Amino acid sequence: MNSESPWAESAQQFQQIFGQSWSQALQSFQKMDLGAQMPMAPALQLSQPKLQALQQQYLKEAQELWAQGLQGAPEVKDKRFVGEGWASNPVAAFSAAAYLLNARTLMGLAEAVEADEKTKARIRFGVEQWMAAMAPSNFLAFNAEAQKKAIETKGESIAKGMQNLLHDITQGHVSMTDESLFEVGRNVATTEGAVVYENELFQLLEYKPLTAKVYERPFLLVPPCINKFYILDLQPENSLIRYAVEQGHRTFVVSWRNPDDSLAHKTWDDYVEDGAMAAIDVVQNITGAEQINALGFCVGGTILSNALAVLAARGDEPVASATFLTTLIDFSDTGILDVFIDEAFVKFREMQMGNGGLMKGQDLASTFSFLRPNDLVWNYVVGNYLKGETPPPFDLLYWNSDSTNLPGPFYAWYLRNFYLENNLIKPGKLTVCGEKLDLNGLALPVYIYGSREDHIVPATAAYASTQVLPGKKRFVMGASGHIAGVINPPAKGKRSHWIRADGKFPSTLDQWLEGATEHPGSWWTDWSGWLKGHAGKQVAAPKGYGKGTKFKAIEPAPGSYVKQKS
Repeated sequence: MNSESPWAESAQQFQQIFGQSWSQALQSFQKMDLGAQMPMAPALQLSQPKLQALQQQYLKEAQELWAQGLQGAPEVKDKRFVGEGWASNPVAAFSAAAYLLNARTLMGLAEAVEADEKTKARIRFGVEQWMAAMAPSNFLAFNAEAQKKAIETKGESIAKGMQNLLHDITQGHVSMTDESLFEVGRNVATTEGAVVYENELFQLLEYKPLTAKVYERPFLLVPPCINKFYILDLQPENSLIRYAVEQGHRTFVVSWRNPDDSLAHKTWDDYVEDGAMAAIDVVQNITGAEQINALGFCVGGTILSNALAVLAARGDEPVASATFLTTLIDFSDTGILDVFIDEAFVKFREMQMGNGGLMKGQDLASTFSFLRPNDLVWNYVVGNYLKGETPPPFDLLYWNSDSTNLPGPFYAWYLRNFYLENNLIKPGKLTVCGEKLDLNGLALPVYIYGSREDHIVPATAAYASTQVLPGKKRFVMGASGHIAGVINPPAKGKRSHWIRADGKFPSTLDQWLEGATEHPGSWWTDWSGWLKGHAGKQVAAPKGYGKGTKFKAIEPAPGSYVKQKS
């Protein structure tokens, strides 16, 4: 092999340019005062033992990396730096290894901060965001795979990347999938049904029975108003809605309206009384049932819990059983979202929109995406813009991009009373729809589900509902995250779930898990068996939708509200 390889000159230049600055960095870190305050937060002190250990580890690894040089850059297993382009380019491989070393060190510095846990969490979050943004893979000048593709396509990938960038600027968000391939009602949200009631907040969908008989107690699903309902009805094979219909339940679903300026004044009380409570009442009227079964998902579960508590305070018990999927009722542990919540932030939101206005859906969507920046932001920046790729079709990511607004007063009240002050678990502290709420008045049986890797509603937070709801309970933990853990149809045979057979609910999830057993596959079958136990006898399935002229079919499912864009 010729000693003057294509990379030899580049390698020599790289060493000349960066050698001096690298040595200076090592010397600077080596001389760092162990008692120094952290540069990013002057009032914060670093743990001297942790800093000393971090210094030693960094110097050791940095010297080893530099000694290897560009000819022996270590193999990098991070998925951002895999591919022939990175492997065959020693400069790129070295830059990736150096970046990862610096990233580990910065995170170590964050861990060395002597501060309360919330402050440390905020520092960790900030460091993670900065490191995710500064990865060499995000820049064409350093991304060896993108450069390789540009050469192979004779610049076509760069031109396509610019087209993708202009398209995404026009639509207002980074494309996670080819959105042109999906249409609500055509190839997502296709379970057959009809809109049988609507008010200014929601449309009520009734689905066509798929069995000759249905259970006498109808089934109502209350999805989150922060997203559109069809996450529960993406495709026939992974639709929780269709699954419920197939199991013989006369199924109704709340489809929240995507708020515009005409709803900018709506409050939490409105969503409880004119939303969940109105839906319960209409389902009773249509079916003639004294009691129904209900399910709340995420924020929809919080709304449902409030509705049930208001009804209990009024002496009403129209719901026989409730299912709460990845729902926060006790907000003691709000996971990574806690980094955003404090008195100053909540006051700002109250001043900004507490008396009217909209929390824009795209702002909410961006916040949630940056909770996982490498997977949900920079991965698409690299693919769409640097490589000129069109992301593959994926129904879940299409739904994820179909954002919804929230009324400002609703949002601000929710932040203060739940995320900041955790008032729902304090008997009599909250007044909703004119009633003081007390969860101790909810005697109905409940099924509580949490996802093990959920970063929005931590499994520990979902489990916490077992400690504040007094009725007969069943808790199940599933694998995966906030969405993938929930949308896990039995036919796929994927993932696991955990059940504790003795019916005990110790104070923490870890203690509960000590007595739990792992079961392969979906939790849906366990839930279905539980729900049937509360559904009553079977009766002949209805021949049509709604009831009489008051609740007649208005339009086919999925209705028009779900098609409104932010």
